Amino acid sequence: MDDSQLLSAFSELAREQQPRVTAPPRHRAIFDACHVGVVLRAVLFVEAVMAVGAMFGTDSVLQWGQRLAMLSAAALPGALGWLVVTCSSKWLLARLHPVAQQGFGIALGVVCGLYGCGILALVAGPGQVSWVASGFAGALLSSVMVAALVLRAKGRMPAETTARLAELQARIRPHFLFNSLNSAIALVREDPARAETLLEDLSELFRHALVSKGDSATLAEEVQLARHYLAIEEVRFGERLRVEWSIDPRAGSARVPALFLQPLVENAVKHGVEPSPTGADVKVTTQRRGSTVVIRVTNTVPAGQGRRGHGVAQENVRDRLRLLHDVQAQFQTALIDGLYQVRMEVPA
Repeated sequence: MDDSQLLSAFSELAREQQPRVTAPPRHRAIFDACHVGVVLRAVLFVEAVMAVGAMFGTDSVLQWGQRLAMLSAAALPGALGWLVVTCSSKWLLARLHPVAQQGFGIALGVVCGLYGCGILALVAGPGQVSWVASGFAGALLSSVMVAALVLRAKGRMPAETTARLAELQARIRPHFLFNSLNSAIALVREDPARAETLLEDLSELFRHALVSKGDSATLAEEVQLARHYLAIEEVRFGERLRVEWSIDPRAGSARVPALFLQPLVENAVKHGVEPSPTGADVKVTTQRRGSTVVIRVTNTVPAGQGRRGHGVAQENVRDRLRLLHDVQAQFQTALIDGLYQVRMEVPA
């Protein structure tokens, strides 16, 4: 049975084991404005629109600057208010139908446009503003932002699907599954307790791979999953795999993409331990630094060999981190003096 057949078999088994209960349809938030990068781009977008609008009817750069300052003073508070309200109420919006969520965003844009018009009326005078035009302008700007955020949210789905399929295939590759079962069989007589522990670790890997966890998980959950994987590989490689953990309990609550850490430690085993007759050292580190959590996966590389592979797993993790945390996420790799390290930063 090849990989695709195994994947289909386990998928069917998971569906058969799920309780067949008819539940009312559940909605989810179709856009999320709670990101620093989203706020920056939204503010720049509104400011760019105001800059172009200020060009109409101006004869000099000075006049354009004065009009831009007036329009910005009216538009930016409304834009920031729109972002704050949509962010703070995203859990309530998630209960609504997607069409209702979009309608709420556009209607809120109308309110913010009228609010900006009110500010402009205080500065320029009631006779110098158009309430109707301001309301339509707010609706148009909010429509563009809603559409952009919806597309951004949809862009996360292919990455998640690819990651989940890749992880499912990694878990049920024949050689990994057979090696794990053979290791358990070899331990049954000489060390039954260790064989039981190995099978429990393998069971946890399958459970995490087959159960949907949404688009994110806590770092503590991901660390625990990586522990299960490395515990299985420690039985297989013995003293050739030397694992060190440096885990900061304060970093455990950070949100990270589901199934993001295990592919990195798997790469460390594949490129560090397997090609080396003496094995390799693998170290997983988490550390909280103020409002940031730093995550490192480090492994030694055999002498004379660089980091091999196509980097598909790393690219997938990088893309999912950016989709989840935008500009607040950092992903870096380095190979220095026989040590390869993947370093990530996420909000605490």
